[in-house]
Amino acid sequence: MARQRLARRLPQLYIGLLLYGLAGALQVRSRLGLDPWDVFHQGLAGHLGLAIGTVVVIVGAGVLLFWIPLRQWPGLGTVSNVVLIGLSMNWSLSLLPHTGPMVWRIVEMTVGVLLCGVATGMYIGAGLGPGPRDGLMTGFAARGHSLRVVRTCIEATVLLAGWLLGGTV
Repeated sequence: MARQRLARRLPQLYIGLLLYGLAGALQVRSRLGLDPWDVFHQGLAGHLGLAIGTVVVIVGAGVLLFWIPLRQWPGLGTVSNVVLIGLSMNWSLSLLPHTGPMVWRIVEMTVGVLLCGVATGMYIGAGLGPGPRDGLMTGFAARGHSLRVVRTCIEATVLLAGWLLGGTV
């Protein structure tokens, strides 16, 4: 029984993570704005001369270091998240055409946002560990801080840093 559940959950996890990378790539390609973490990733990528997906992997691994004092433990889904979303984003960006007309850019953004929701539900629903950024948030919240305040502070910080680095808000 447990083996059957795992046989369903692993593909759900990996498909969700790959789709999340595609969703992020669609939003980047639209040039209409990004979520706070991707604003940060994009700004940092511009300064480091690296692909945004590569920066997603590096930042994800770096965020895991903050888990140590919070006594958070990564799961298979956490480690897979660090690697696969960034790789999928880079791969997707290499395949997606560069677009121009505003109507197509709006379609890319809309599909990217909707796909992000589906992908998030898939990889979190697999129950194999939170993403590194979510684990950071829940780690602080587990120490007695308001989840709402922690999430807002983290997201506002990375959004501001990303904007200052030149990311698309």
